[in-house]
Amino acid sequence: MDRRHFIKQTATMALSGFTSVELINSQSFADSVLFKNKILTKNPRAITMWDFSWLERRWEGAGYEDWDLALDQLSERGYNAVRIDVYPHLLAENPTKEWMLNEVWNQQVWGSPDLNKVQIQPYLNQFLEKCKTRDIKVGISSWYRQDINNTLMKITTPQKMAECWLKTLQSIDKDGLLDNIMYVDLCNEWPGNLWAPFFSSKYPHITWGQWYKEESVEWMKVALMIMREKYPTMPFLFSFDNGDVEKYNEIDTSFLDLYEHHIWMVHQNNSEFYKTIDYKDGRFSPQAYKNVVAYAEELYRKKPQYWQQLLVEKIEKMGEVAKQNKRLVVTTECWGIVDYKDWPLLKWDWVKELCALGTLTAAKTGAWAGIATSNFCGPQFVGMWRDIEWHKQLTSAIRTSPIDQSIIKNNKITGKLLNRM
Repeated sequence: MDRRHFIKQTATMALSGFTSVELINSQSFADSVLFKNKILTKNPRAITMWDFSWLERRWEGAGYEDWDLALDQLSERGYNAVRIDVYPHLLAENPTKEWMLNEVWNQQVWGSPDLNKVQIQPYLNQFLEKCKTRDIKVGISSWYRQDINNTLMKITTPQKMAECWLKTLQSIDKDGLLDNIMYVDLCNEWPGNLWAPFFSSKYPHITWGQWYKEESVEWMKVALMIMREKYPTMPFLFSFDNGDVEKYNEIDTSFLDLYEHHIWMVHQNNSEFYKTIDYKDGRFSPQAYKNVVAYAEELYRKKPQYWQQLLVEKIEKMGEVAKQNKRLVVTTECWGIVDYKDWPLLKWDWVKELCALGTLTAAKTGAWAGIATSNFCGPQFVGMWRDIEWHKQLTSAIRTSPIDQSIIKNNKITGKLLNRM
């Protein structure tokens, strides 16, 4: 089956009422997705990103005020992993203090749209325990949320970053919950200035996505070396946003236990889609969403196969690079448009079409150990969350797809992650 036919058929099948069994067992899909003569020993986890929302969006009606309900709904949809922010810099400073946080934005619905208070422990361990009882593995990360005193700027060296994370793991281990941690991502979308201003203030010449620059690589190596000395069996990494996946071949990435790479259609071809609809500065300006309403779906519908092809090519290239480097991939933020929400004149169907295509394409490669269906898979995104059958179809496809044996055989590295899955 050629790539164009696969793109069209996969997107159509995922949205046209096929059951999860039909998606996997239909001959045409099987020819594209299932690897012949492979011994299936592990399957990917269906993972979602609950970022800092899990702790911050707990006011009435915000989606996470009842963790038991939210996690039961997650399991009902077929997900068995979640990635969250554990606020390591705040936990290390004072785990039981009530912290006042500034908002990251007021136009998006991840986290809080205004000032909010959070307390890390004992709530973190309570949440982890609830995940453990449901066999939901947890990838822990940090967006380094900014409190009103800007505590994150105390992270002036990789040693200090590692110190914060060591205290965090010790706090989790105290209640015997470390075995349910799937992996540790020391910084979300490193070295983006929104999430790592402590780094970008020291190295302003290194911009978003340039994780491969010398100072960035050195920082990561030092921090990860310290972490591995204390926790040698834990998979450690930094996650990256978009960017040229060929950099994984150009830079020695042996310091990363796996790749957490975020991929969206709208960023391909030098962010062609976003540039065409003039989407920018979407944190506090309503104009960004006005442009999405006015232009986004119309642009996609004019030439869907073109935009789909861009997405598929990036995912396939990421899979090739991962196999070349014998690394597993986890992607928790993906596949179509980056920013979206329940809003007047915004429909979810075209977004779900791209997300289904991205999910199944990643599953087809065999390189992914954790696959998200989108970065909107949470109860606050009502239009996406309520389509239970859509989630079930895709999570079934994820959880029954094979992981390529050539990567699995790299036991020295991949074994850390596989043993925790």
